[in-house]
This record gives sequence, structure tokens and C-alpha cells, in this order.
Amino acid sequence: MASTPALDDPIDRAVDGAMDDPDTAEVPRHVAVIMDGNRRWARERGVPEAQGHAAGVDAVRPIVERAQQRGVQVLSIYAFSRENWQRGSHEVGTLMALLDAAIQDYTPDLVRQGVAVRLLGRMEELEATTRASIEQALERTAGGTRMVLNVAFNYSGRSEIVDVVRSCLRDGLSPEDITEDVLAARLYTTDLPEVDLLIRTGGDQRISNFLLWQAAYAELHFCDRYWPDFDPDAFDVALEDYARRSRRFGR
Repeated sequence: MASTPALDDPIDRAVDGAMDDPDTAEVPRHVAVIMDGNRRWARERGVPEAQGHAAGVDAVRPIVERAQQRGVQVLSIYAFSRENWQRGSHEVGTLMALLDAAIQDYTPDLVRQGVAVRLLGRMEELEATTRASIEQALERTAGGTRMVLNVAFNYSGRSEIVDVVRSCLRDGLSPEDITEDVLAARLYTTDLPEVDLLIRTGGDQRISNFLLWQAAYAELHFCDRYWPDFDPDAFDVALEDYARRSRRFGR
């Protein structure tokens, strides 16, 4: 299971401060994004799918910057699901190479911007070289206090819940000990607010096994644009849509 920082670390202080700030009341604290449509973007342009994935990687940076500007405290992006291993070996290799290059290129900017990077997923299943690059980025950005960037890589919402159950069993908890709070404390995102807004690009309207527990009461925003075309203006539209919603949480 992905490691999490201590409850009194800079990440928590940044999130707690945003929760107390009335100026950010209409801004979602936690935005999750399913970045869909890279391959279709490439096919419609008659270019290799690898070019679509590269364009998708390039599209992340301006969204991270806009999220910071708008006061979002946690941004979670779905980079690679455990189901994605079923794709062709060439495509998987391309995705891994793009991840490694993006980490090397983008980490210095994230450090300067005060963004703390965290991995959501089963990092122990990754190859050693990929794991080393991720661990280096986590270490170098650990002091960031302006925003948390969760990168869901080798991630599955169902697998996360399985990991939570395994954690409970390892700790010897009895059935009577199991509560929602106990389970939530063992999630990859244990010390972070639940998802307020979940955005999916590419036109499909499903959440594809992403943050199933955390997004239980999230507002959903579906955008027809493919991820490489999802720019800061489109992100602003999603935030404006969120601000118009009336969140009742079953009340």
C-alpha cells in the first residue's frame, strides 16, 4: 500500500488551512481527474498512439498550475490503472518511459511550486527503475505545502479496498471493530479530504474504478474533450459547474 505522511506534516497544515478559509468555500478542496482520450486523440489525427500519450503528459502541467491558482488543495490524476497492464507490451512500455521522463522533467518545477507528490497504488508491483524514479520524486517534493498532487499509478479502487481489508486482518481487528472510520483511516488518501469534484474527459460517463470510496459523494463533471485538449479554461468550466451545485450529502 502506498505510504502516507504523518498527520502533523506540512500537507495536513496546508489542507486544514484551506478548509478554514472562507474565500475558498466554493472551490473544491479535492479534485480528481480521469484523463481519458489520449489514444482517440491520436487516431483522429492519424498519428501514433504514443504521440497521443505524450500529448496527454504535456497536458498535466497547465492543469496542475491552474488548480493551484484556483485554490484547490488536492489534485488526484488517474495516470495508469492496474487494468492497463492488459494493453500491448509496446504501449505499456511507452507509458512507462513517458512516466519516467515526465518525473525527471517536472519534479524541479513541482518543488519550486510547493507541490507535494504522492503515489496512489501498489508501487511494490512496479519494476525497480520505475519505482526508483517515483520514490525520488516523492522524496524531493515531500516538503511541499501549497498543494498535494496524487498520481494514481498501478491503481485500482477495488484493489485499494482489498488492501484496506488486508490491513485490518493483519492488525487483528474483530468484526465489531470495523467501522467506516476504521476503513477510511487505512485508505491511500487517509489524511486527505474526500473527493469533492471528479472530472472525466473523453466523453464517457463512468468512473472506471477510480477512488471508489473517496468519491462516494463527489460531484461528477463529464467533458467531451479528449484529455490532450483539456486546457485550463476547460478546468475552470468544471469548477464553475461545481460552484453551482447544491451538495446535500443525503440530507
